[in-house]
Amino acid sequence: MFAELIKYLLPSLVVLLTAWLVLYLMIKNEDKRRKVELMLGTQKLMTPIRIQAYERMVLFLERIAPHSLVIRSQKPNMTNLDLQNALLKNIRSEFEHNMAHQLYISDRAWELTKNAKENVIKTINQNAIRVKPDAPAIQLSKLILEKMMENDNNDPTIKAIGYLKSEIRQLFV
Repeated sequence: MFAELIKYLLPSLVVLLTAWLVLYLMIKNEDKRRKVELMLGTQKLMTPIRIQAYERMVLFLERIAPHSLVIRSQKPNMTNLDLQNALLKNIRSEFEHNMAHQLYISDRAWELTKNAKENVIKTINQNAIRVKPDAPAIQLSKLILEKMMENDNNDPTIKAIGYLKSEIRQLFV
């Protein structure tokens, strides 16, 4: 009787385990396929946003580069103090406008971008101390541009832009 029961029960258990294993593997493969589809869909959506963030960061860095910043900010009859305030205001405004893009770039790229901004501010302030506040703004402009030309190889905006470019290229490899 027990042998009879095992004769019928054992094949049933084998069929049950086989069916369970097949269903388990099918469900697991379907889950993997859905995750891959979701990841591809997300990547398709995120890639343009990330590219735009890198573009905005490069544009930000170009706009705060002293040579372009001084040209854009300097107005006739400005004093050194007026120019210093205008330069710093423009940098802060540009930075605040682009701050949200840090979500889409790497931590290293964001750190280099912030460092570039801080170094430009530091250069402006260090040179502003060297001139009289009520003197013509051209004096401060000249000092800032000379300082940047001296440090051309160490220009933080150029370094940050280079890093951003290298990182964005990796998206397309």
